[in-house]
Amino acid sequence: MLNWGVIGTGTIARVFCNGMRFSNTGRIAAVASRSRERADALADPFAIPTRYDSYEALLADDAIDAVYVSTIHPAHAEWAIKAAEAGKHLLVEKPIAMNHLEAAAMIDAAAAHDVFLMEAFMYRCHPQTQRLAALVREGAIGEVRMIRAVFSSKRGFDRKSRSFANALGGGGILDVGCYPASLARLIAGAAAGAPFLDPHLVKGCAKLGPTGVDHYAAATLQFDNGIIAELITGIDCQVPVQATIYGSEGILEVPEPWTPCSPCRHATDPLPADTTFPPGRILLTRPGAAEPETIAVAVDRDLFTYEADTVAAHLEARQAPAMSWLDTIGNMKLLDRWREEAGLVYEQERSFHPGTLAGRPLRRRGSKDGTTMQHGTIPGLDKPVARLVQGADRNVTIPYTEVLFDQYFELGGNCFDTSHAYRDGACERNLGAWIRSRGVRDEVVVFEKGGNPPNGTPEGITQELLAGLDGLGIDHADVWLMHRDNPEVPVGEIVDVLNEHQAAGRMTIFGVSNWSLPRLREAREYADRNGRSYFSVVSNQFSLARIIDAWWTIDGSYTHWQSASDPEFRRWFEATQMVLVPWSSQASGFFIENMAQQPLDRDLPRCYHSPENFVRRERTFELARRHGVSPINIALAWVLQQPFPVFPIIGTRLPGETRDCLRALDVALTAEEVRWLDLQEDDRC
Repeated sequence: MLNWGVIGTGTIARVFCNGMRFSNTGRIAAVASRSRERADALADPFAIPTRYDSYEALLADDAIDAVYVSTIHPAHAEWAIKAAEAGKHLLVEKPIAMNHLEAAAMIDAAAAHDVFLMEAFMYRCHPQTQRLAALVREGAIGEVRMIRAVFSSKRGFDRKSRSFANALGGGGILDVGCYPASLARLIAGAAAGAPFLDPHLVKGCAKLGPTGVDHYAAATLQFDNGIIAELITGIDCQVPVQATIYGSEGILEVPEPWTPCSPCRHATDPLPADTTFPPGRILLTRPGAAEPETIAVAVDRDLFTYEADTVAAHLEARQAPAMSWLDTIGNMKLLDRWREEAGLVYEQERSFHPGTLAGRPLRRRGSKDGTTMQHGTIPGLDKPVARLVQGADRNVTIPYTEVLFDQYFELGGNCFDTSHAYRDGACERNLGAWIRSRGVRDEVVVFEKGGNPPNGTPEGITQELLAGLDGLGIDHADVWLMHRDNPEVPVGEIVDVLNEHQAAGRMTIFGVSNWSLPRLREAREYADRNGRSYFSVVSNQFSLARIIDAWWTIDGSYTHWQSASDPEFRRWFEATQMVLVPWSSQASGFFIENMAQQPLDRDLPRCYHSPENFVRRERTFELARRHGVSPINIALAWVLQQPFPVFPIIGTRLPGETRDCLRALDVALTAEEVRWLDLQEDDRC
């Protein structure tokens, strides 16, 4: 029997407590609110023995095994992370977070502290939904063509209501649109023989009200298997609630898709022990049939009882198939895209939180599992430098910047790589704002790049350097690099202007990115001959998988790039001990176990698919099994263990990826394994 604690005392918490009365796997042992009066108001009718007037007190209670988080949406992340840190299993009310980055941080906390976590989509745990997915998998209506899912109601505009409050995550898309989104993904996945499927296309719109949240909204999705879905949601528009699936040989309709067979959902008082539960209902209409066939689904518990029992049944796996972690991330990404299409941004997403998501000041914390950063030195810098450099080329939103950079810093990271060319300067502006908000300028190392076409001239370098520093809000870069070479400009002019800016204090040291070996040698000769400082760092592509083409060249922009993987280049690095800060150090996801799960998979064949690379990939997987780590750890460890100093740039998109990358620092490859991975030895090592 799980002893449950409930954090938050709103309506949904009361419903959950009612549902737990019919569970054989757990009981409500404690309730926590910000006031004892509210805790008592929830606990008294259900005879819950323990009441707390703070969430912290409940988390400190060793008798509590699992926590149901039913606070307002913006508070989910903080209390889920703190509960995970306290060793409590977690059921978090939907939507699990405000955006997919927050959700990923919560999942990472659960994984790091080895606790169960599930987003509370109760309908996903119900036999009716499971039967619906099974009918689709069995081909009951042939090939699925379209899905229409609606969850909307008219609550009446009230500026003070949680539903319409921007600061509380109000609006239809986040609050109830998450249901149609999750059902469409579930059914599209069932049609493809998968647990779920994420759409490749999302088009949406919404009516935004005076508080800035959506009153009603719609979205159209398209999946890779050809299915199109229409989602409708709202909090100020009455649309009949329904879920309909249209196939080549029939139609499936679910009259009550979201709260099926749930007396608890509408009860104000505790239900009696002998309460009966009506069966679920699915309507199947076949071509030519006069009436639909009713498929009854037997039910022996309340909807919310099934949800709690699902948690208990899957504790050992730490996640449940009804709503897995990847499923939750995919659903939140869909809601993010829908909101982006509609122009809905919450105020708390426009500026940095005063502390981390867990509500604490930012500081070095390491990790419970020992995962932490290692550091090295770069000549000319008086700061230690993280061996893994955080790429700042996708941080166009505050949530992305905040979640990923906070975690990277807390795990010991201190080095960020950005460019004036990334997203029209948005990435450097967000990085600079994060540095200021956290007060960590003296602790971090900033790699800033500029001098991109057509500014690969002394004048252009100066222009982009000054603009970049202004965007970052700093007076100097720790390391400044010319982002792409301009072979038409004599190397002496480039070396001279970089020396001038170094002397003026605008950069501590400097280097270049995407330069060829002949140009690097030519610049060395010029610097030595004329008494100038030479490059301290080179940032070219370098990874175990040999790159064929860069992914960004498909649009014809910034086509110039340079790899340092060929033998002559590597011998030069070894002989000079030049510092290499490689981009695409993990081959853009080529070594993950399921390449199709990562966003660049459509470009991978063009960029990395070659017979030699697939041999390297096979050997990487073999060594991963031997070392007990993931293949990406082996591929990154290979980069780190070269005979010259390497500080790889990691382009992580989710907190779990950052933690996984750090595990590569503890992988010790033998010299024979390093050569064997690179096809330098044919014999099995």
